[in-house]
Amino acid sequence: MIIPIASDHAGFKAKSVTKKILEKLGHTPVDFGAHDSESVDYPDFAVEVSERVNSGEHEIGILLCGSGQGVCMTANKYPKVRAALVYNQEVAKMTKLHNNANIICLPGRALEDKEDELEAIISNWIDTEFEGGRHNRRIEKIETLTKNSSDE
Repeated sequence: MIIPIASDHAGFKAKSVTKKILEKLGHTPVDFGAHDSESVDYPDFAVEVSERVNSGEHEIGILLCGSGQGVCMTANKYPKVRAALVYNQEVAKMTKLHNNANIICLPGRALEDKEDELEAIISNWIDTEFEGGRHNRRIEKIETLTKNSSDE
């Protein structure tokens, strides 16, 4: 699967590790920056992945910044994006199982030196199937709320 990925400067190191993990798992990461650790603004990079997932060009995406929060806030401005801040493998699993998250947002500073944890997070998220059922109804409500608020 082709997976768009982006980070700011604070997530750059963890993004480099994440790309290697994706390749190891048989996926193709497409890197939308940042391309070094020079200070940049996370929204400029989060929109690149978010727009592609929102449009349906890609099924899922991965974003990183220092805390994961900034890219998550940016991504969730898009009506068809369900971005989740993920910091361990159980949260990764649940965001897919119950929320069908299509973008995970990772805290680069907390995970940059934890390759095994990053791999567990990414593989749990990618390998978990959405449970559907009652969770479908909830996702539909999110989409309705988002649509209604964008009509104002």
